[in-house]
Amino acid sequence: MTMDKTTMKALPLLPLLAALALCAPLQSHGAEPAERAKAARSAAAPATAAAAAAAKKPAPPPRSSADILATAPAAVWRDVDPDNLLVMTLPQGQVFIELAPRFAPAHVDNIRALARGGYYDGLAIVRVQDNFVTQWGDPNADDEDTGLKGKGKPFPDGAKSHLPAEFSIPLKGVPMTVLPDVEGWAPRAGQVDGFPAAADPKTGQAWLAHCYGTVGAGRGNAKDSSTGAELYAVIGHAPRGLDLNITVVGRVLKGMEFLSALPRGGAAMGFYDKPEQRLGIDRVSLASALPAEQRPALQVLRTDTPTWNELLNARRHRGGWFVHSPGYTDLCSAAVPVRVKPAPAPDVKLNEPKSPETRR
Repeated sequence: MTMDKTTMKALPLLPLLAALALCAPLQSHGAEPAERAKAARSAAAPATAAAAAAAKKPAPPPRSSADILATAPAAVWRDVDPDNLLVMTLPQGQVFIELAPRFAPAHVDNIRALARGGYYDGLAIVRVQDNFVTQWGDPNADDEDTGLKGKGKPFPDGAKSHLPAEFSIPLKGVPMTVLPDVEGWAPRAGQVDGFPAAADPKTGQAWLAHCYGTVGAGRGNAKDSSTGAELYAVIGHAPRGLDLNITVVGRVLKGMEFLSALPRGGAAMGFYDKPEQRLGIDRVSLASALPAEQRPALQVLRTDTPTWNELLNARRHRGGWFVHSPGYTDLCSAAVPVRVKPAPAPDVKLNEPKSPETRR
């Protein structure tokens, strides 16, 4: 087949026209996704603006500690066991001490025996050292420092004159609510049964910490020389250096003002110089030994609850009057709240309509 010159010149135009024909519909269809994307952006704009506005809206201020405790449900409070509650009656008022049998079982048993036998009745507060401790016991007991033999009050039946030191217990199984804040005195710190406690996973030991209100058993030079006959309460700064050196037996729940506001003792570590300076103790009883109507009904906030976590956050992040919020709390400033158990609400019965016979 032969072609003339005209046909040969026209051939290159065919591929070009075919290409143009194929491109035309592609351009037409390509506009539709663009329009749809534009419409989608227009529709999303109000939602994006709403989200931005919500992000700019300030978060509600955290509740105060008082508000948190005032609205705490009954289930987040635990009753104090009356067999673990000491009631010390002073001329000024009563001091309530919760014992810690988990950490010092032998000392707690001995303190119970001493209280049941009336040992503490008539003894005295013998030492008040400023920013440190208030201590009570038998002023006539033997003085280990001087070697003087006193005429101490004999122990009642059931009380022991020698106990092992109970500075710590095995950490395994201890239900500690661990604080996330940095602790300088131990690798771990938190609350156990409402008591401030610390622990060291490497040694596998846990112990009660010396915070404000902590009650310990006084001892001499020998580490196993404490019996619970002589007790002290921390009334000042937290002397954490005493941790693991003295058996801690509990903490003051109520009545700290009757221990911390006493006249300070003399230069010899706060011991009173003269017998007339001492404050006599009227009586020390276990709450379980009191008649039911006289037992104090105290409750301690549980630390395994959202209420406790919210309370800690309120202490870390202060608002209102505070210019600077520390964003931090430590073991001894995270004291577990205590309250008197609210009386049950009266059972109010609506007046029922009387029948005609009753009205007569």
